[in-house]
Amino acid sequence: MDHVSRIDTTRALAVGSLVGLIVLGIAWELWLAPLRPGGSWLVLKVLPLFLPLAGLLKRRMYTYRWVSLLVWVYFTEGVVRATSDRGFSAVLAGIEVLLCLVLFTACALHVRWRLRHARTASETSPAP
Repeated sequence: MDHVSRIDTTRALAVGSLVGLIVLGIAWELWLAPLRPGGSWLVLKVLPLFLPLAGLLKRRMYTYRWVSLLVWVYFTEGVVRATSDRGFSAVLAGIEVLLCLVLFTACALHVRWRLRHARTASETSPAP
């Protein structure tokens, strides 16, 4: 697999897992396992996840870097709820943890492979 297809794959994984976290967070707190009937104010935790979506879609390197840090907040929530909640809520927390790990890995590899691709492209380009 060449650098460009790796970069495209990690971008798709990052965007997909971020959208997955958004959908999971909304569904979890409003319908699947809300703390209160009719939904929970905890659904607001999803709002910060909308901020990096445009940056990931526009391939902004800076966004990939800071999302790889932001995701640990959601990872921590998932671990805490997976070990403290019962039943279906614990399963949803496990899914959250998995999505966070995919998002972090995709962002880290995306940054690494883009930098490597840029370095090799500059080494092989002819000098002016």
